[in-house]
Amino acid sequence: MRKSPFYLYMIRRLFLFLAIMAAVVACEDDDTFTSSTSARLTMGVDSVKMDTVFSSIGSRTYDFWVYNNADDGIRLKSVRLKQGNQTGFRVNVDGTYLDNSMGSIVSDLEVRKNDSIRVFVELTAPENGQLEPQLIEDELIFKLESGVEQRVVLQGHAWDAIFMRDVVVKSDSLIESQRPVVVYGGLRVDSAVTLTIRNTTMYFHDGKGIEVYGRLVTDSVVMRGDRLDYMFDYLPYDRVSGQWGQTGGVVIRSSSTNNILRATEIRNAGKFGVVCDSAAFDDQVYRLDMERCVVHNCAGAGVVSFNANIRLYQCLVSNMKGDCVQVVGGLADIRRCTLAQFYPFAGGRGAALRFHNKMPLYGLLCDSSIVTGYEDDVVMGEQTDTTNVFAYMFHNSLLRTPKVEPSDSDSITFVNILWETPKDSIQGKMHFKLVDEENLKYDFHLDSVSTAQGWGCY
Repeated sequence: MRKSPFYLYMIRRLFLFLAIMAAVVACEDDDTFTSSTSARLTMGVDSVKMDTVFSSIGSRTYDFWVYNNADDGIRLKSVRLKQGNQTGFRVNVDGTYLDNSMGSIVSDLEVRKNDSIRVFVELTAPENGQLEPQLIEDELIFKLESGVEQRVVLQGHAWDAIFMRDVVVKSDSLIESQRPVVVYGGLRVDSAVTLTIRNTTMYFHDGKGIEVYGRLVTDSVVMRGDRLDYMFDYLPYDRVSGQWGQTGGVVIRSSSTNNILRATEIRNAGKFGVVCDSAAFDDQVYRLDMERCVVHNCAGAGVVSFNANIRLYQCLVSNMKGDCVQVVGGLADIRRCTLAQFYPFAGGRGAALRFHNKMPLYGLLCDSSIVTGYEDDVVMGEQTDTTNVFAYMFHNSLLRTPKVEPSDSDSITFVNILWETPKDSIQGKMHFKLVDEENLKYDFHLDSVSTAQGWGCY
């Protein structure tokens, strides 16, 4: 049978392709490798400096490249950790793991000319028995076929912590620790039980915060997320909202009352910073009493109360995606506080102060306070139910909201108010020492030029 011209054409193309591939393979097989002591690899870094990690908890993965810019290939006799498996570093070189059970070493690797390999490093440090973070250091040693050794320094800090997992407090208890306390799965306080936390920093992992059915008392406490590393070189995760407490940082359930928070900082939580669920109203006992507290940078609202009796004294509530403070009915006594709404990302950020009477608002007092932010109006009073009480007063305060023209009914409601507008020479963030939106750094002490001297939490 006679072959068609097209068939013969395809046969010739196939043989040509095979010839080219054979030539390529032959060239690759002919790659030369040098054992000269002058040949060196080019390391992408001199050292790998890791963020602080909690002892026994793995770090994120760091990586770097190793280049061969020479005219010949270079063989690696070995890549090893100087201290073997003693420091907690884990290394993968070009897809090969330095097995700790085998002395943390890998042998017989090649880096062809003008090629590169990638190295991955992690750290899970053992406990060190110290209160402060301790330096962990090792060297990754690349031994070439020539006998030359090249090194990359590995550094990190490990911090011993106390770990709490899915804790339910069933009897009166105290948490007080010089070591950090890392909480997994949240912490629940049962009914008729008091949990006291003092002189402690609590690091919450992702999901839940503290759920209070009984009573919570805090003094000199910080509550934050457990990530100690950086999102970007300039931005630690501790400045990023929504790191923990996706159902709320501190959630006060309807059975809970007489909660006292003193000198407590709650930052970077999720849905709420602190929230009081709706319960039977009691004007004789504070369900939430906060003094010298900071609630900052939540992915939801800051302090929220439903039909509750709450007090905020010398508190800073700042930079919320939702409202800084939201009062739905009940009583709220807000004195010498700074409510600063400078959440850095536009698009639906809440008010600095919002109050309404979906439930009877028996009284809201804002005295000697600063209520300001980015928007032209950050004070939102909403009478949502004309049949419910809607009582509020503002005294000796700076308010960023359109001025309420005086009348007989307003002479008691608004007393000695500094009405702030975008046209003022000193307004918004200019009152404070530092509002750095790019690096998410803030200092809400009053600047010397502020017109609100003597008011606010500082």
